[in-house]
Amino acid sequence: MSDAEGKILKIYDKSKPEDEDLYDTRYYLHWAWALVAVLVGLVFWLCIALVNAENQRYALMTNKCADPLFKGEIDRRCLLTVDSRPHFWEHLWYGMSHLKPERPAETPARRR
Repeated sequence: MSDAEGKILKIYDKSKPEDEDLYDTRYYLHWAWALVAVLVGLVFWLCIALVNAENQRYALMTNKCADPLFKGEIDRRCLLTVDSRPHFWEHLWYGMSHLKPERPAETPARRR
């Protein structure tokens, strides 16, 4: 390289952008998508837990798991396998739409 070329390269060397201070954003996108995947998994897991809890609650409410030997007791094995409503989405819908438990119907003796 000649001296003239060296001087020209030295002049234009300062017009180059500074690469050292730039950040690579693709790693931030990995973190964001990983966070989205974790949150979707958490929502999915909570929906499954809600369906199971509502299934057991409704089976207890409708007395589907009464113990045949001991009156007034609950068959705990039945609670693990009972299907108290035809589809799981009915449990999910009821659990999502009813945030407070229903009040029992008032009888004439309760009204005072």
